Amino acid sequence: MKLTFWGAARKVTGSMYLLESVGYKILIDCGSDFSERHKVVTGGLFPFEASDIDLVILTHAHVDHSGNIPALIRSGYRGQILTTAPTAELSELLFADGAHIQRAEKKIANSGPGNYSYKPVDRFVSIAFNTDFEINESITVRLIPVGHILGAASIFLKVKEEGKTKTILFSGDIGRDNYPLLPDPQLPPQADYVLCETTYGNRVHKETESPEEIVRRIVQETCVDKPGRLIIPAFSLGRTQSLLYTLHKLAIKNELPPVKVFTDSALAAEGTNIYSKYHVLMNEEAKALREKEESLFDFENLDHIKTFKESKNISNYMKPCIILSSSGMITGGRIQHHIRQNLQNPYCTILLVGYAVEGTIGHDLLAGKQTIRFKKRSIPVSAKIIYTDIFSGHTDKFGLVKFLSSQDKTKIKKIFLVHGEYQSMLDFEQTLQEEGYSNIEIPEYGQSYEL
Repeated sequence: MKLTFWGAARKVTGSMYLLESVGYKILIDCGSDFSERHKVVTGGLFPFEASDIDLVILTHAHVDHSGNIPALIRSGYRGQILTTAPTAELSELLFADGAHIQRAEKKIANSGPGNYSYKPVDRFVSIAFNTDFEINESITVRLIPVGHILGAASIFLKVKEEGKTKTILFSGDIGRDNYPLLPDPQLPPQADYVLCETTYGNRVHKETESPEEIVRRIVQETCVDKPGRLIIPAFSLGRTQSLLYTLHKLAIKNELPPVKVFTDSALAAEGTNIYSKYHVLMNEEAKALREKEESLFDFENLDHIKTFKESKNISNYMKPCIILSSSGMITGGRIQHHIRQNLQNPYCTILLVGYAVEGTIGHDLLAGKQTIRFKKRSIPVSAKIIYTDIFSGHTDKFGLVKFLSSQDKTKIKKIFLVHGEYQSMLDFEQTLQEEGYSNIEIPEYGQSYEL
């Protein structure tokens, strides 16, 4: 069994791992990676022949795990994509949205096949959580729920080679306990080999209050005590739904001030419909609320913005309001307009609710930069910038240790650290060593291992 790391190696983005066994090639995730290093190393999108891949298994819908699947198909991939039903539907939304954005910008993000065209993938095969699915006579897969976003899973593979059975676990992105809407991550079965994400491998979530209390206080301070506008950059899938759910709970308890709430993302609106469709996969609190309410996400004063013209008109709304828009790192989408228009507004508060990679506007705001560059224009920052990690979809280092706690240290043969900044991986490696784990690897891009 051979494992090659074609993405998320010593960095956060572009998850893609190639597993080869008994003449069969499986690609675990196929995420977008637009970094300069990636283009220099590969000269294009894929460092292998797409037509040689027999199967793709997808952990979840976020584009850093799924975004290059359409390009893989255009490059000659003829197989199926195994994943959960919610991930299949959310991924199709993201594929179409990515193509729309690229067409609008009239540019291709990478060399190689035209990355801006789109037609429905129609390759998904949905399998239920915690069900063994036979890929062929030698390989079986099981998807294990891990929170993070709706439908997200770890991938547990059993591979029979020369009369022996080997097991390998791909963590995907691991969610956190007590997260709005989603069940806690499930601990995985024992594996011989584990690939573990390290996004927050050297950090601990600091918030101790509930999401409702944090949001209630921020809204009071930014829209009532100082009557202004609260802008929340949030990913369309995952965080937007968690925020709407939290605002809804406040509205039910009459703890949400009577201010307008704008959700400005067509993708988020469609994603919310899919979340509503799969409410049976929510946590017990959300399912109980769904039995009492017609919707988990709708409440008074909520206004879903549909067109770009309506989006721009929000700038003319002079009363206190809340604006939810994507993307979360402010790398594109309608949020850029709202941020650009309000950076110099001292009555505006920008609430950042998640991780932002270096080189994004979100990262610059988190770093406290006093001027932000939009294309050729530098804009001074007069708006108030605040941050909370309560809506972060990734578990912290303690949650990662908990996730690995189901692994017998005497049985696990190797742990590979992936999907994190290199320093985060180094720090988490030390944490695991202190916990008694050994045989820890931090693979480089393109590095292969015989397992």
